[in-house]
Amino acid sequence: MKHIFKLFVFISLTLLMGVGCAKKEPVKVGFLMHSLDKERWENDRDFFIQKVRELGGSVLIKVANNDANIQYQQAKELLRQGVKVLVVIPVDQFAAAKIVEEAHAKNVKVISYDRLILNCPLDYYVSTDNVKIGELQAEYLTKVSPKGDYALIGGSINDHNSQFLYIGQMNILQPLVEKGNIKIVYNELTNAWEESEGYEHAQKLLAKTNNRVDAIIAGNDALALGALRALQEKGLAGKVLIAGMDADLQNLREIAKGNITCTVYKPIEKLASTAAQIAMRLAGGGKCEKMFQTVSNGEVLVPSVLQGAKIVNKENLKLTVISEGYQKEEEIFR
Repeated sequence: MKHIFKLFVFISLTLLMGVGCAKKEPVKVGFLMHSLDKERWENDRDFFIQKVRELGGSVLIKVANNDANIQYQQAKELLRQGVKVLVVIPVDQFAAAKIVEEAHAKNVKVISYDRLILNCPLDYYVSTDNVKIGELQAEYLTKVSPKGDYALIGGSINDHNSQFLYIGQMNILQPLVEKGNIKIVYNELTNAWEESEGYEHAQKLLAKTNNRVDAIIAGNDALALGALRALQEKGLAGKVLIAGMDADLQNLREIAKGNITCTVYKPIEKLASTAAQIAMRLAGGGKCEKMFQTVSNGEVLVPSVLQGAKIVNKENLKLTVISEGYQKEEEIFR
C-alpha cells in the first residue's frame, strides 16, 4: 500500500511538473495591411514583426491589396484565429469602422496604424503628426522660393492623412497667399497615393498654367515621382521645386541629382515599435492611456501617439536617412 501511495505521488508530481514546464503559446497579434505597394510598408511590416517577437508574441498578417471588402473579410478571419488585438492600416478610413465593430464584439481592441479610422469607437491611433509634416513641406519650399506659383497635389481622398497634410501646408501658405507673395494655381486630392496619379495631375497642372509653376507640394513620394516625370517631358526637371513624403529610395536618388527638392523622413522603426508595444500590453490585459494625446475621429477622442518627422534635402542626406541606417549611401549615390 505504501508503495502504491509513493507511486501515486510520483506520478502526480510528474504531471504537475509537465504542466508547469509546458511551453506557453505566444500571444497572437493581428496586423491588417492595406497593401505592400510602396517601399516603406515592407519596412513597417518587418519592424513590427521584429518588435512583437522580442516581446514574446507572434504576428498574423493579412494584406488586402487596397480592397476594403477583402480587408474586412481578413479581419473576421484573424478574429476567428484568436488574435488578442488588431493593428490596422485601413484601406478606407470609413469602411474600416466595420472592422472595429467586429473586433469589439469579440472583446478585441483595435489600433489604427498610420491612417486614422473614422466614425467609430476606435481604441488607439499610432502615426506621425501629419499636420506638422505638411508644415515642414511648405516651410522648406517657401524658404527656397518665398514668392511664386504653387501647386498642391494631395494624397488619396479616402485617407484622412491627406486632410491633415493639407491643413499643415495651408498653415504656412495661407499667410503668404494673403500677402500676395504666393498664388496657388492648382489644388487637388488624388484617388490613390500612386505615381500615375501624380503624373496625371501634374499634366493637368502644366496644361492649365501653360507650363508655369514654381513649386509642387505632393502628398507622398510616389506622387512626387509622377510629377517629376511630367516635368521631365516638358524640360522642367530641376527647375520646379518638388516636395514629397516617405524618403523612398528613388526619391532620395532624385534629390541627390537635384531633380526633387525634399522629402519627409518618418521614424518608421519607432512607429512600428510603438504600435507593437501597445498591442502587446493590451493583449496582456494592460492599459496605457497615460502615454497619449487625443485625436478626434468624428465619434470619439482617440488616445494617440504622434511621432515627429524630418525634412530630407540634398544637404542633409548623410545626416538623416544614411546616418540613421534607413538607406545606404551607395544605394542613393550609385
